[in-house]
Amino acid sequence: MRQTVDWFVKNFQRLLDWLRQKTIHKEIGLATLQALPFWIASLLTGLVAVAYEKLFSIFEHLGTLLYIQSPVLSFVYIPGFFLLSWWLVRQYAPTSRGSGIPQLMASIELANPRHDARVDKLLSLKIAAVKIISSLSLLLGHGAIGREGPTLQISASIFRFVNRMLPDFWPPISKRIMLVTGGASGLAAAFNTPLGGIVFVVEELTKTHITQFRTAVFASVIIAGMTAQSLLGPYLYLGFPKITPVGFSFVWVVLVTGAVSGLMGAYLAKLLLWLSDWKARHFTKLYQQIIFVLVLGVLFAALLSVMGPNAGGSGKELMNRLLFTDHKQVHWYEFPGRFLGPVLSYMSGGAGGIFATSLSAGAALGALIAEVLHITQANYNLVILISMVGYLTGVTRSPFTSAILVLEMTDRHSAIFYLLLGAAVAGLIGHAVDRKSFYEHLKEKFILETA
Repeated sequence: MRQTVDWFVKNFQRLLDWLRQKTIHKEIGLATLQALPFWIASLLTGLVAVAYEKLFSIFEHLGTLLYIQSPVLSFVYIPGFFLLSWWLVRQYAPTSRGSGIPQLMASIELANPRHDARVDKLLSLKIAAVKIISSLSLLLGHGAIGREGPTLQISASIFRFVNRMLPDFWPPISKRIMLVTGGASGLAAAFNTPLGGIVFVVEELTKTHITQFRTAVFASVIIAGMTAQSLLGPYLYLGFPKITPVGFSFVWVVLVTGAVSGLMGAYLAKLLLWLSDWKARHFTKLYQQIIFVLVLGVLFAALLSVMGPNAGGSGKELMNRLLFTDHKQVHWYEFPGRFLGPVLSYMSGGAGGIFATSLSAGAALGALIAEVLHITQANYNLVILISMVGYLTGVTRSPFTSAILVLEMTDRHSAIFYLLLGAAVAGLIGHAVDRKSFYEHLKEKFILETA
């Protein structure tokens, strides 16, 4: 009897071990199958982001050279490139215009089987291709645009394409999580800021609890970022600006800088929204739209002739000059140029972001604030970084993302509390100007446009 019981117990234990092993293997297999599309899409995002960054730098440099060599002819070729950029968008992918972040936000909100056709109007490989070509055309006209917002729409399009290519037998994957992860990977690859990508997801892209997508986001951000770093090297977007320690007495400077930069960023967003609505009401016919774009091109050429070539491009050279040289003072017209340049470029209707241009405008404004407040030159960099954070917060209404992005771009951890304080003040000021962010307003318009 005892032998029978021992045999039964022994074999029952073997059965439990066998079932446990099968269950674990099945779970591991299922988890691997579900994760594989994210890994593939992240790798592709990293490769495309690097290629786009290289093209963007080349065309931005070409646009600068064209203007420097023939400023008079810029009144001819800049309107031409603006018109080409607008025409590409209008003819082949109307929703590829502008930044790309509102389109991603709208797609995430529409991410369910009933609205697949509507999401297709916002994210696709065709839209991504038009986005790239249109933005490069604007750069040849020395347009004041960035590549970071477009990179998010491009990366989300890649993630959506990979998701749609999965066979029927594949374990189901949430379309919303796929798009959210695509946005995080795009931002991480564009700025080399993995933490910024994660924070942006939590703060801006989704109201879903992070536990539902944290593994996918973390893994995808790591893969996309490592892919970009393996090709570009372990770079910082802005390097290591020197920061001098300051005391509590400097807080008033942080508060003033955050308030002023946040106010200007918020009013940039208000101006862009107002002009977009005005354009939509008064320029409905094709010939009117063509004339409007050509006039914008002429105005932009005039802006460059008055305020200099720094009013065009992404503004990264201006940020590098202010942060890494002793030439930290700016002329009175440099901030107005960095403010108006993105307005004229964005209103052309071509593809191009306002993320990087907001940072460069904030840098120019920060240098002005430091000069007006008679800040010692040793503390200029801190004021400039706070203004960059505040201006971007005013536009995007994402204070934590703005602070973490600038922190990761510069690796200045000693300034984190000042950056966060400046971002918080800018966020409050921006909220007083408009309860909704620039991206939220445009997201709602894209949702209606795809209906």
